[in-house]
Amino acid sequence: MTCVISALERNWYLSPPWGQTIPNLEANLLERVYLKTTRTFSYCCGVEWHYDIWLYTVICNQEILRATKHQIIALGHTQHTNLKKPTFVLGERVILRCLPQSTQQRLVLGIQLVNNSWFYVVEMISPTLSQSLTTPNRFALVGERDLIRGL
Repeated sequence: MTCVISALERNWYLSPPWGQTIPNLEANLLERVYLKTTRTFSYCCGVEWHYDIWLYTVICNQEILRATKHQIIALGHTQHTNLKKPTFVLGERVILRCLPQSTQQRLVLGIQLVNNSWFYVVEMISPTLSQSLTTPNRFALVGERDLIRGL
């Protein structure tokens, strides 16, 4: 029974939540965007797959805002920076160094820029059938040092 559960978990973590084809992004990382809700210009500093849509992270007046594709307009200009590109891409298989051998592989479900370093959103625990008020967040931001390119 334990082998069946491990196999089910492994398949869960490696099955893309968006299906066969990854949906197009409205804005790329570090691309200048117009935020309709605040009527301001800023840059996209993160993107994450969340409940069947891409959520974009935008820093606006030193405040971190989350927006859907309907709330932003990508302007096609990328911010010039000395930062290296993210090591991993959306949908890529990665291995978490800190987890048991059987369930180490995950998919990159998001990329965020935090204090000039790239972090990756991965699912840490599998979902439960019943939702309760004490259910922990299943997703975490993980640094590049804690990830290895998957098989």
